[in-house]
Amino acid sequence: MARRGQCQELFSDNGTNFVGADRILQTHIQECQKSTKVHNFLSSRRIDWHFIPPSAPHFGGNWEAAVKSAKKHLLPVSKGVMMTFDETTTLLCRIEAVLNSWPLTPLSSDPSDFNALTASHFLIGSPLQLPSEPDCTAIPQNRLRQFKLMQAQSQNFWKRWSSEYLPQCQRRGKWTKLTRNIKVGDLAVLKNDNSPPLLWDLVRVTKVHPGPDGIVRAVTVRNSSGSDFKRPENKLAVLPTENDEVGEEQNAS
Repeated sequence: MARRGQCQELFSDNGTNFVGADRILQTHIQECQKSTKVHNFLSSRRIDWHFIPPSAPHFGGNWEAAVKSAKKHLLPVSKGVMMTFDETTTLLCRIEAVLNSWPLTPLSSDPSDFNALTASHFLIGSPLQLPSEPDCTAIPQNRLRQFKLMQAQSQNFWKRWSSEYLPQCQRRGKWTKLTRNIKVGDLAVLKNDNSPPLLWDLVRVTKVHPGPDGIVRAVTVRNSSGSDFKRPENKLAVLPTENDEVGEEQNAS
């Protein structure tokens, strides 16, 4: 609450620090119920704290996936580097921004809308942004000091994590199972190895070019500046929509 403000729903795992905090807060609430003013204040702002089942991190969904990504990629980019507390805090804040910037789903089906829903929309109401910075990843770490070192480490984290995340958006089954073709109007992330942190190249599909077998392997896309260009299908990571989720549930049933 000190960082994000008042919330209505709080979800966490069963870590001892979370369970202990819940127990202390419940004790304070019971003690404060003796006062009418305090009771009315707490009743109007009561927060529901939900715990996922013990030993079931997969119930955490996206937040547990973000924690896993942070741990997995933070070790290689910071290995062998001695950092102060302030330097570590700066790096973790920048990594937090990267993980909260990933596109989850299109904000609308409007072909002229190139905005995607991100985790940061739930935190600050808008996508996170960073000012443009020079690329420090090619400079040896022993030549970097303090903030430049933090920039290089966060940029390395971005390159590692974004290259792993985008293929996960491309849902491909075995050749024995057909998957949905890309269609006109789909919002997708265009793979760009040189994009800076927090910048996702979002494009809309304007034309599809299926092969003789009816499978789309090339598409024409349009970016936010209005430029049209042709790209292969494997360079796009289509953002899932509600219709995709419904279709998967029907196929599963």
